Amino acid sequence: MKNILTYIVLPIIIVLLGYLIYRSVQEPVEFNKAKEFREKIAIERLKDIRTLEVAYKTKYGKYTASFDTLLDFYNNGKITVIKQIGSFDDSLAVAQKRVYRDSVKLAVKDTLLKRDGFIIDSIQYIPFSGKQKFEMKAIIGKVSGVDVPLFEASAPYDLLLGGLKRQLVVNLNYQKTSADKYPGLRVGSIDAPNNNAGNWE
Repeated sequence: MKNILTYIVLPIIIVLLGYLIYRSVQEPVEFNKAKEFREKIAIERLKDIRTLEVAYKTKYGKYTASFDTLLDFYNNGKITVIKQIGSFDDSLAVAQKRVYRDSVKLAVKDTLLKRDGFIIDSIQYIPFSGKQKFEMKAIIGKVSGVDVPLFEASAPYDLLLGGLKRQLVVNLNYQKTSADKYPGLRVGSIDAPNNNAGNWE
């Protein structure tokens, strides 16, 4: 009986304990790697949302809370771009009125977010969330008595990190809320103007 304990049971217990210790160390490391990877993709999409929202506001004087509106603006909208012909540093050209600015209307999709692999339809979805959409809000807020358009788009960690170790997500949420921070990624703010900054910047 003693030999069985020494040669069979104890080695199994030692291997099991070693594995549990290894997992307890590795789990947070693997979680942080997956978190950083997912955040990188989500941040790119939030930046794209911001780019379109700013262009939309430039044209219409307000932001939109609708992805349908934002996607239609990208696919079918036009924006005015000011082009300068000649250089104002060239005094002769200025005197001869060969230097001027001209406004040109260009399709949004031919002007913004032009990069390889960009797919406009994916902009609305939180990555790895099973097609859950970013939470998007747009309001006209009062800032020092003045009406100011504000928007925000966000991805809560509960959706962005879905499928990862639940306790580690709970811990991360607690850490953020305890520090009075949003538990996830967010660009812009409807509570106070922040120049449309992202909370990762």
